[in-house]
Amino acid sequence: MGKPTGFLEIDRHDRAYAPVKDRVDHYEEFIIPLKEDALKEQGARCMDCGIPYCHQGCPVMNIIPEWNDLTYRGDMREALEVLHSTNNFPEFTGRICPAPCEASCTLNLDDKPVTIKTIECAIIDQGWEEGWVIPKIAKHHTDKKVAVIGAGPAGMAAAQQLARAGHKVSLYEKNAHAGGLLRYGIPDFKLEKSIIDRRLGQMQTEGVDFRPNTLIGVDISAKDLLDTYDAVVLTGGSEKPRDLPVPGRELNGVHFAMEFLTQQNRRNGGELINVGDILATDRNVLVIGGGDTGSDCVGTSARQGAASITQIEIMPKPPEKEEKLTTWPDWPLKLRTSTSHEEGCARDWNVMTKEFVGNADGNLKAAKCVRVEWTDKGPQEIAGSEFEIPCERAFLAMGFVHPVHEGMLDELGVDKDARGNVQANTDDYQTSIDKVFAAGDMRRGQSLVVWAIREGRQAARAVDEFLMGSTELPR
Repeated sequence: MGKPTGFLEIDRHDRAYAPVKDRVDHYEEFIIPLKEDALKEQGARCMDCGIPYCHQGCPVMNIIPEWNDLTYRGDMREALEVLHSTNNFPEFTGRICPAPCEASCTLNLDDKPVTIKTIECAIIDQGWEEGWVIPKIAKHHTDKKVAVIGAGPAGMAAAQQLARAGHKVSLYEKNAHAGGLLRYGIPDFKLEKSIIDRRLGQMQTEGVDFRPNTLIGVDISAKDLLDTYDAVVLTGGSEKPRDLPVPGRELNGVHFAMEFLTQQNRRNGGELINVGDILATDRNVLVIGGGDTGSDCVGTSARQGAASITQIEIMPKPPEKEEKLTTWPDWPLKLRTSTSHEEGCARDWNVMTKEFVGNADGNLKAAKCVRVEWTDKGPQEIAGSEFEIPCERAFLAMGFVHPVHEGMLDELGVDKDARGNVQANTDDYQTSIDKVFAAGDMRRGQSLVVWAIREGRQAARAVDEFLMGSTELPR
């Protein structure tokens, strides 16, 4: 694939970003794409490696070498066809996926993988610019009705595939707009919401009936859904955040990360905020949790004008560079510095939060912490290592434990796995309730957007086969 000797002749060159001083003044995307010639060169680097381990790394099973080769040859329209054959929404993954495909690339053995994510994003962006992305309206329609609950990436993928199979699909969403965490969790500077909206327009033309502002179990009972639809697909995500039950948790200024991020996205989208503003402006901010959500809190706090930002993690600091011979082609544990970290943030590891301290008015003023060392018994506090971090805002970004059980899931009475997720396998995606299916984070637990898209597609295939006895939808 690509130019046979391209990987020997051409250095890796990735897309760039606007300078920090320019981008922290707004919430718009700040990627600087590669020019056409540079993009072709990067496609040329894809080598004929025999076993394309990038396929193993990509959960949605993108056919990566083929569209790298087509990019190198300048056939971007055909590259888009190949890309869309496995991925409904490459404009999402091309922006926010951590690119496990690049970690699995054979050239990553030398720390110079093909710029797969950048090429993917360029293909779909050009596709939209050229008008190549058009609705795919089913040629034949069935009389089957399907309800998809939760309009995040898993629900969107399932709904689009089922509509293309000719079914009558209703996509229910509790919020005012579809998109799930893509809209209400991922900051606009990583994914502008107009990118979601144009895809929703395509889906609507294809026949998806959007039902926003509808919380199943409150506005409509789950029983009514079962009585009305031939199949129901649960794609509501994993929204129960992991809490930090320490003294002072109730203080004003201690918030779940998603409360903070969702508010800012609603502001940017012109939506009404029904609770008090959660702002980092002129405040010392503490972000607890070292993952992507924590990073998003850092970038959002910087744009709001925080006085200082500190991010802590209970886990040890990862190595600067992974040991290739023991990790490749799997996803490696290594230190990752995001664009938000580059915008200004102090980071610390092996730190446990013991208590939040407030003033007489009940407002947060500091966090008491202690350093830990990891043993076979877990994190052990180091005697005499206690210290305080001054902060007026603390954002808990420690992940999600399982989907919300209250309401729809409790009403349905679906079986759950040991972690509290909806029980369903990846063969037929069926739950313990007849004609009820589950996919995405609601089934597998918190994960990546690319896994959500894959599960939505596969669940749609399972539903189509359940309804019709056979299916032509891709797996």
